Amino acid sequence: MRRIIFCLAAIAMLLGVLSNRAYAETPDYYVTVKMGDTLFAIAARYGVSVNALMETNDLPNANFVYIGQRLVIPGLARSDGDTQTTTAGNSEYIVRAGDTLFAIAVKHNSTVDSFVRANNLASTNVYTGQRLRVPGATPSEKTARLINPTARPEKFSYNDPNGAPAPLGGVVPDPPTLDKWIDIDVTAQTVTAYEGSTPIKSVVVSTGVTRTPTVLGTYKIYRKIPSQTMSGGSQAAGDYYYLPNVTDVMYFYQGYAFHGTYWHNNFGRPMSHGCVNMTLADAKWFYQWASVGTMVVSRK
Repeated sequence: MRRIIFCLAAIAMLLGVLSNRAYAETPDYYVTVKMGDTLFAIAARYGVSVNALMETNDLPNANFVYIGQRLVIPGLARSDGDTQTTTAGNSEYIVRAGDTLFAIAVKHNSTVDSFVRANNLASTNVYTGQRLRVPGATPSEKTARLINPTARPEKFSYNDPNGAPAPLGGVVPDPPTLDKWIDIDVTAQTVTAYEGSTPIKSVVVSTGVTRTPTVLGTYKIYRKIPSQTMSGGSQAAGDYYYLPNVTDVMYFYQGYAFHGTYWHNNFGRPMSHGCVNMTLADAKWFYQWASVGTMVVSRK
């Protein structure tokens, strides 16, 4: 009987070893390419280089991605990579080649500001091998990331009323500023929030129609109003409007502003008198994210 128990224990131990080995040899987790995704955006989202993604997935070039494609994210293992727990119970992250502080913050469901404060950083620059204290990380949060590693923090999610996927903006190699800025693409009818060269959130909007186009150029948000009544146009021309309770208004040039829109759901097509129409949810997100002085770049 003892021999049988010993044999069963040995088998169980062997299976455990094999299971751990299989787990260790399992490729890092996958991400499924969605509409609007680019290899550059995926690389920035997970803090890896485009070359690493191409090599890991045997891609012939950086444009070879398609909707529904499953890509292996290199260097982000299920054990949460180089995130370790110190003797004091705090999580610590070791910076890898290609990491940015923003990518590290997103990976740990945190913010750049939180990492700067937690580590007393003089800037947002990090270097390979640097040890960073992870602010506010808990075992439950870590477990949640391992269960659904491709999930992004809620504050970065796209809220389309029709359930459309987010049209991600591309990485900008030479951004106009290293701080927060907003890109208005009048041709694509999208607005993208950036931190330096990295896209944070991209949404479908409605800019000005041909007769009253949205201005093009570089501006800054100069005033924020939580709610106001907007009116204008001409009754003779048939374009008079009176709109009470327009929410989350951010002016960036004279009377041109970002704001929430409740009177139409035709986003993706020019509809306005020059302002940038957003869904109520998107306008609220940008209103909370941006501050007075945030740069705005409007282009075709």
